[in-house]
Amino acid sequence: MSMQQQKETNINERAQHLLKVVVERYIRDGQPVGSKTLAEEAAIGVSSATIRNVLAELEDYGYLRSPYTSAGRVPTDQGYRFFVNALLTAQQLPSPDKLQLMQQLSPDLNEAELIASASNLLSDLTSLAGLVMLPKREYTVLRHVEFLPLAENRVLVILVLNNHEVQNRIIYTDRKYSAAELQQAANFLSATYAGQDITKIRRELAAAVQDERNSLNQLMQTALEVTGKGFTPEKSAKDYVFAGQSNLLELARVTDLNRVRQLFEAFTQKQDILHLLDQCLNAEGLQIFIGEESGYDLLDECSLVTAPYSINDQVVGVLGVIGPTRMSYDKVIAIVDVTAKLLGAALNPAR
Repeated sequence: MSMQQQKETNINERAQHLLKVVVERYIRDGQPVGSKTLAEEAAIGVSSATIRNVLAELEDYGYLRSPYTSAGRVPTDQGYRFFVNALLTAQQLPSPDKLQLMQQLSPDLNEAELIASASNLLSDLTSLAGLVMLPKREYTVLRHVEFLPLAENRVLVILVLNNHEVQNRIIYTDRKYSAAELQQAANFLSATYAGQDITKIRRELAAAVQDERNSLNQLMQTALEVTGKGFTPEKSAKDYVFAGQSNLLELARVTDLNRVRQLFEAFTQKQDILHLLDQCLNAEGLQIFIGEESGYDLLDECSLVTAPYSINDQVVGVLGVIGPTRMSYDKVIAIVDVTAKLLGAALNPAR
C-alpha cells in the first residue's frame, strides 16, 4: 500500500465529510473555509473546537492548507485528488446542456466543423478552456472524388474523405488529360473504391496496372497517376483546436498574471500540452491531472480533464477542459465524457 493510500485509509468518515464540505464550498465561493462555517453547514453535530481539530489533522495529512494567518482552509492538490477519487458524487449532465451538445455536434457537419464546435462547446459549457486533439487516423476513407483539367498539365483534385471532409488540391501530371478521361477515372474510382482507405486504393491500382490482361489498362493508368499524386493525405498545421482563451484570463483571480501569461505561452509552444494529450491518448478512459500531477511547471495551478474519442472503435484523439484546480470537477467530468461520446459518434463514417 502506498503512503497516499495509507493516509486515505486513516481518515475517518467524519474527516472525509468535512473535507468534502471544504472542497465543495471553496469551489463554489473561492474563499477559505473556517470551522464556524463548517459547524453551520456540515450538519454533523460536533463543536467548532472538534472541527478545528479535524481540520488541523487534514492539514497535517496535506489535504488542506491555511493561506493566511486566519483559521480558514483551502484544498491542496492532494485534497482535490482525494476528493475526486473518493468523495466526488457523480453528476448527470443537465438535459439542456446535453441537448445543446447533440444539436451542435451534428453528423451533418464536416470534420473541421465538428472539431471546432466541440472545442467551443467545452469552453462555453464549463466557462474554462476547451481542447480537442485532431484525429490521428491509421486510414483515410474515400467517399467521392472528382478530377478537373486545368492548363499546363495540371489537374484539380476534389476529394470527399471520412466524414464529409472536402479537400482540394492541384497536381501536375506527366501528360495532359482530357476532361472525358478524368471523368471516366473519377467515376471508376468512386464506384469501385468508395469507403476504402486511400493508401490501399493506390496499392490495388498499382497491382492492377501490372496485370497486362486487364482490359481497362489505359483507364487504370490514368487513375493510378492522378491518385498517386492526389491521394496523399494532407498534414494539418495544427495538432489540436483550443477555445476559451478569454476564460483563462479568469485564472488571474486565483493566481498571478505572470502565471497566466506563461500558460498562454505553453499553448503557443504546444510541446508540453501535446505531450500531455499524447499521454491521455495512450491511457484508458477519462484522465484527470491536478496541479503538479501534469509534470509541467506552467500547469502547476491548473487541472486538465480529458476523455478519448473513437471512430470505428479505434481511439483517434482526446478532448478535454483545462482551468484552475478550483473547478467544478463533477460538472466538468460529465461534460467532457458526453462530448467525447457524441463527437466520436458524429465522426463515425460507418453510421
